[in-house]
Amino acid sequence: MAYTEGKVIVGEVGQRAAQAHTFTMAEMEERIVMTPKGKTATSTTIMVERRKMAIQEGNVHVGGGQHSGIIINKDTRTDLEDTPAHLQLEFKVFLINAQTQKHTQESRQLRFWFQSCVPEKERLRSAQEFFKELVAPLEFPRDYVGFIKKIMKMMQHKYKMLSKTEVELRQLEESDKPPTRPMEDQKAELSEEKVLEMIESSYPNPITVKDMAKRASASLEDVELYIAALTEKGLIKPMAPGCFTRIVQNETDVKVVRQMPTITTNKQPTIAIITAHYSEKLAVDTMIENQETFVRYTTVGESNIYTLGNIGAHRVVCTKLPTVGHDRSASIAAGNTTTRLLGTFQKVDHVFLVGTAGGVPHYTDYDKHVRLGDVVVSAPPSGQKFIYMYCDTAKTLESGSYEFETKSWGPPDLSLQNIAYQLKEQGEEKDGPSPWLQYMTEGNIKLSAQEMDFSRPNEETDKLYMSIGGSDVIEVSHPLPPEGSENIRDPTKPRIHLGVIASGRCVVGNDQMRQDFASQLSVVAYDQEFDAVIESVYGNRKDQYVIIRGICDYQDGTRNKDWQPYAALSAAAFMKAIICGMEPPADD
Repeated sequence: MAYTEGKVIVGEVGQRAAQAHTFTMAEMEERIVMTPKGKTATSTTIMVERRKMAIQEGNVHVGGGQHSGIIINKDTRTDLEDTPAHLQLEFKVFLINAQTQKHTQESRQLRFWFQSCVPEKERLRSAQEFFKELVAPLEFPRDYVGFIKKIMKMMQHKYKMLSKTEVELRQLEESDKPPTRPMEDQKAELSEEKVLEMIESSYPNPITVKDMAKRASASLEDVELYIAALTEKGLIKPMAPGCFTRIVQNETDVKVVRQMPTITTNKQPTIAIITAHYSEKLAVDTMIENQETFVRYTTVGESNIYTLGNIGAHRVVCTKLPTVGHDRSASIAAGNTTTRLLGTFQKVDHVFLVGTAGGVPHYTDYDKHVRLGDVVVSAPPSGQKFIYMYCDTAKTLESGSYEFETKSWGPPDLSLQNIAYQLKEQGEEKDGPSPWLQYMTEGNIKLSAQEMDFSRPNEETDKLYMSIGGSDVIEVSHPLPPEGSENIRDPTKPRIHLGVIASGRCVVGNDQMRQDFASQLSVVAYDQEFDAVIESVYGNRKDQYVIIRGICDYQDGTRNKDWQPYAALSAAAFMKAIICGMEPPADD
């Protein structure tokens, strides 16, 4: 089915009566009250709460004019109620001292308490929206005064479901150098690794030295130096003068053919697996037994690679798309490769798109938060049928909201999604079966024997950042489970998520738009633009198809090369778990 920093002075000092006074109801109206709670050499804690308070109470500043209804306690209080917060989140900012020009990293922790009538689901949504509005790129407060004032004004006028918010500001470290800004799209300089990456990306298509030089904005001579080194190492080979391709492991087992030989009926695959990156194809191949690989090389048009074999009781065929990118020619090539695959193997009933993607982080909801190494399976949100959405255009309206034009696809038969859901549920049970973990271990052993590193990167490299405009970023801590809840995440294993996968450079390239689009449409991951591939699957009337993505970054799966191999292996292992959970094919 298709498509569808200093003192906070807000106002004048209030007049305080010298004698006892009986307060009227107006004097005891609800106000937003800020109270210093504690201070050390490196930290400050402030409580902002909603409560009835007379302006004559205590040693206070009283807001006037546009700040009416806001009160600032001048004295520190340590006797405030200290019940556990309903929700909390932490992020880091980078400050510059105007006098010393030193760069200081500061942690800012927010803790939220809600009115008793607010349900838990609404708390999560409100905290997420509060945080996003607080750090909105165009309005992010650049000093302490503005930061605390914005929190108070937001509680006063919009987030009335919040009863109090606690803010802890803590200095972490000082440096002479500015922080790295991981969200900047820095162009990698030409290197041996970069040249090999371009060749692997194009595989099975050969790529010319001229095209590599053009893509890398480098000279032909520089590219040729790295080509010579890679050829000497036995990693690449020439297919024609000035045209190279990747040498795959066990190259002697690969049959180079002009056209695919006839496959006997009992060896015809019923499952097609489509990958886009070289590491993804390697990961999937480790899951396949009794492999036969056929390559049709051509220096004109598109080459094809098909690996046939068994996964469980099923015959499968796996291919790798030519370079997937944002330009029209790459999209057409990917769609054509898919159409040719399904035309060549006409007994295919089930299609798996397996590879890597960018996760959609949730800064306050532990259960919804997608982290690096996790696996996302495309599945429809409640009440919907689509599993993949492509954003064709997006524009900002005068109201500040966004308008999106989209195409969406969903399979008529959700059998594969149902198996994925059952596997996820079983895996989250205590001592429940998680067969994909064993498949990952076995696959990693095979890849290690080929001197390929698909192991899990250090958890410390899983950094979460949010842009606040220009080149400025904040680092956000990953959400913790709710107070009193068990932490079910194992830092050495992937979690499984089900939800919509989306793409479209017009939305992926804009941080705020990407978050809003995901929130509106239950998107849990973004990948490269596979709309032409999905359209081909749909056009070939395949009723059962699923997209499985290992998460390697927080954009579209193309940025973080460190996590890409592990993420690809996670997706391939969960693919195998689904296939092994399918009913055996019927005998003809």
